[in-house]
Amino acid sequence: MVDTALGCISTSVETGSNSFFTSVIKIAVGLGGGLALILMLFGVFIITTSAGIPDKLKEGQEIITSAISGLIFIILSVFLLRLIGVDILGLPGLK
Repeated sequence: MVDTALGCISTSVETGSNSFFTSVIKIAVGLGGGLALILMLFGVFIITTSAGIPDKLKEGQEIITSAISGLIFIILSVFLLRLIGVDILGLPGLK
């Protein structure tokens, strides 16, 4: 185990829930979800401070739409990784 600013990361090549790849995936999904939340809040802030200016409203909507699209992409990629890697191929260390 290596203590980092993002949490403990396992360096062993063991199977199970404490493998290196599982730790990296958990950290990446957490950072991606947090970034999507921050972008959504930023988009809401732009919309609420737009004072009815159509260009600002459109900019805020595009930021929120992009953040939601990215979050859906992250969720689907984790789902596909588990489906293909764990269920179909049976790769160790991804459970």
